Amino acid sequence: MKAVRILIAAALTLGAFTAYRLLRPYQGFQGEVFVNLPHGTSTSDMAGLLAQAGVIRSPGDFLLARLLSQRRVLQAGEYRFNHRATAGEVLDRIARGDIFYFELVVPEGRNMFDIAASVEQLGIFPAGQFLAAARDPHLIRDLDPQAPSLEGYLFPDTYRLSRHTTPEDLCRLMTGRFREAWRSLQRNTDVHRTVTMASLVEKESRLPAERPKIAAVFENRLRIGMKLDCDPTTIYAALLDGRYRGAIHRSDLDNENPYNTYRHVGLPPGPIANPGLAAVRAVDSPEPSAWLYFVARPDGSGAHEFSSTIAAHETAVERYRRGHR
Repeated sequence: MKAVRILIAAALTLGAFTAYRLLRPYQGFQGEVFVNLPHGTSTSDMAGLLAQAGVIRSPGDFLLARLLSQRRVLQAGEYRFNHRATAGEVLDRIARGDIFYFELVVPEGRNMFDIAASVEQLGIFPAGQFLAAARDPHLIRDLDPQAPSLEGYLFPDTYRLSRHTTPEDLCRLMTGRFREAWRSLQRNTDVHRTVTMASLVEKESRLPAERPKIAAVFENRLRIGMKLDCDPTTIYAALLDGRYRGAIHRSDLDNENPYNTYRHVGLPPGPIANPGLAAVRAVDSPEPSAWLYFVARPDGSGAHEFSSTIAAHETAVERYRRGHR
């Protein structure tokens, strides 16, 4: 009986010790700490890295937690810790693959300047570094030998990025998504012309239903050699020159930058933004019409008034002006 009591006491002591080690939160770091667990890292090496970073009190705590949860698969990746946690909680996060990442959301119609500002705001890398990478078109040269930059091919999507993502990595990821999207369309059309036109349509249309209508206006103008007079191209020209002041000025309309479609007939040298698939499809299938003009309606709906004659257009413009007085 004495031996049984000793065994029971030992078991209770061991259980209490285990509970103490596993249930007591610990934090041996200030602020926040990141721990990278590469693929192939053993459990013992994970324990050592976590202890070295001050996430757990000792490697033994993590190994003990692992002993009690052997069936779970531990996930590689970089983890961010910013508060006290037990060894069991730390193991649970790694088993769930709760890795740290930045989420970059790029809506349709954003240009490379917008994306650069977003990544800088997230704190991934400076805007200038992204712009330098995006101005190099080599990642898309095989698809579009005429591309002046990666503008138009930085596909709108939601991206998960790590602290180690470089501007070149992001450009490669975004152009890779564009390639996938372009292949899904199964189109044999000229990618440069299609994406450039789609970028104009994307920037001018607030309502999805109007994309084929706006595409029709631009196609009709191109067919008869009429200038596109597209405001977003003037803004983009100013952005490229570093002189955009938040609004279009007379000097912007008169500027000879090749992207300014108020001064030059035809499409600009390349896309002015990154269109989504809906805008690309609208360019492929513009709405049959004789429209040459459009102007916003004054009701704030985002809809436009489309006209085929200058007289009808001037009447629509006057309605717009009256509505905003």
